[in-house]
Amino acid sequence: MKWLLAASAVVIATLITFVLAIEHANVTPRRLAVYIAHRVSGHRPAIEQAGDVAARLLLLLDRGQREWIYPVLLTPSRSSDPVPRTPNRARVALVGSTSEALNAIARSVPGDAITFLPGTYRFKGSYIEASRAGTVDSPITVRAAVPGSVTLEFDMVEGFLVSAPYWQFEDLRIRGICADDSNCEHAFHVVGNGTHFAARRNVVTDFNAHFKINGISGAYPDNGVIEDNFLSNSRVRATGNPVTPIDLVAASHWVVQGNRISDFAKGESDRISYGAFFKGGGEDNRFERNVVICEERLRGAPGQRVGLSLGGGGTAPSACRDGTRCITEQNGSVIASNLIASCSDDGIYLNRAAMSMITHNTLIDTGGITARFAETSADIEGNLIDGVIRASSAAVVHMKDNFASRLTAIYLGLHRVRDLFVDAGMLDLRWRKGPVKRPTGTSAPADLCTLKRSVPPAYGAFDNIVSCITAAPER
Repeated sequence: MKWLLAASAVVIATLITFVLAIEHANVTPRRLAVYIAHRVSGHRPAIEQAGDVAARLLLLLDRGQREWIYPVLLTPSRSSDPVPRTPNRARVALVGSTSEALNAIARSVPGDAITFLPGTYRFKGSYIEASRAGTVDSPITVRAAVPGSVTLEFDMVEGFLVSAPYWQFEDLRIRGICADDSNCEHAFHVVGNGTHFAARRNVVTDFNAHFKINGISGAYPDNGVIEDNFLSNSRVRATGNPVTPIDLVAASHWVVQGNRISDFAKGESDRISYGAFFKGGGEDNRFERNVVICEERLRGAPGQRVGLSLGGGGTAPSACRDGTRCITEQNGSVIASNLIASCSDDGIYLNRAAMSMITHNTLIDTGGITARFAETSADIEGNLIDGVIRASSAAVVHMKDNFASRLTAIYLGLHRVRDLFVDAGMLDLRWRKGPVKRPTGTSAPADLCTLKRSVPPAYGAFDNIVSCITAAPER
């Protein structure tokens, strides 16, 4: 009997020590799995095999079975108050060939609506230069005559190189067709004086950075909009170049809303990629009402994928807003009402991001939210997090009323956030027993589906996900 009591005491003490160590380290199983795989790499086969088994078990506990494809197609709804489209007095220039399109773009004037007739158009070379300026009342628009009827195929490093203000691109299908993935970098590259850029309702596939935004020669393309687009890749990108569908460096006052971003796996070099980030010393940028699915058709690809980030992996000093160094990577930027799912790493990552607002997001099958470095400060409120909130390297985080997983439970394969839904693994995010509500008196802005929230609102990005289940354009 004494032996049994002693053995029980040892087991209990071991369990308590294990739980305390987990809670103190605040490391999710998926992150620990990556660490173990890295540590055992290059050791004797028996050690590598044991490490591989341990890593697989940790991933199974954290992420569950992952051999299927999502059958439910979730897309953010269109903006309830959309930005005005092409002006009524626009001068319509119909184009029916690649050469006609290039000529129309090169000779464009404010108010032009360069309109592709239905068909497929192939472009080769370095880039398509959009350097003629529009105006606030008369932007230059490039669009499809009929939404969904026009495909632009780019066999070029960059597609549209926008270096002048007030260009907008609407209702286009754009596909990268380079034999070498490193040669299809961007569908849109917005630089320097390319302020007040807008891209709406486009379907863009097979690029490393579908949208690249950065300064040049001391000028920065501020005040842009990326809205209601579908961004994805059909395969793992065979490149060591950065893979991030929306890659914004040093620009300010951008709104990225209502987009669907998926499948952005980087196949070479460090194999770390992001769905979208703002970095480089900009301010007042916003991610709102986007659906980000890190792994949809490309499930199980090697590497680490992060959903949305303020700060990304950091910025080279020469690319920072002030041209010398980034005191902060972002200042006063917002991540609100987004659904982020199926990420092998963090759903939201804050890197030297000061005065950040992270509110009412839903994170499913991610590592959660990580805030890092002393320059980071963040208010994190009203989020529904299948994962944990981590602050490291002296980051300052003010957490208020979030509904998150319990770390120890994740190590036991228990997921209280996923259990709120009919089938979170299949992204069937209908409430199983009704939404979990925030305290009485709390209010929140419009949700992922552009619906007015109930009072009090549910935690996370939506009150009723059914309004976000829509037909998507062919990709």
